[in-house]
Amino acid sequence: MSNEALDREVAASDSGYRYAEVQQSTEFTDLRRRFRRFVFPLTALFMAWYFLYVLLSSFAVDFMSTKVFGEINVGLIFGLLQFVSTFAITVIYVRWANRHFDPAAEALRERMEGSAQ
Repeated sequence: MSNEALDREVAASDSGYRYAEVQQSTEFTDLRRRFRRFVFPLTALFMAWYFLYVLLSSFAVDFMSTKVFGEINVGLIFGLLQFVSTFAITVIYVRWANRHFDPAAEALRERMEGSAQ
């Protein structure tokens, strides 16, 4: 085995060890828990909203075709609100991640990189 191949193998095993160390740390567990506590409810809310739109479009045709003004009906408004809600969720997530998630992840990364040296 060449020195270069041996160096890559050692680096890979070291990376695997460090990954396992990070994964077992309380900081990583807390970070994962915070992420899931934020993302899962937001995803469930959006999916419920989306499926409500689909179900209403399929089974409440009269309601969805109710004209609100001019040729604009409830279905069109609900459809456009899908885009608005997707954009809003993106903005909410980015703000949350910038304030809460990213600083904690960065601190964990710096601590783990510092302990690796």
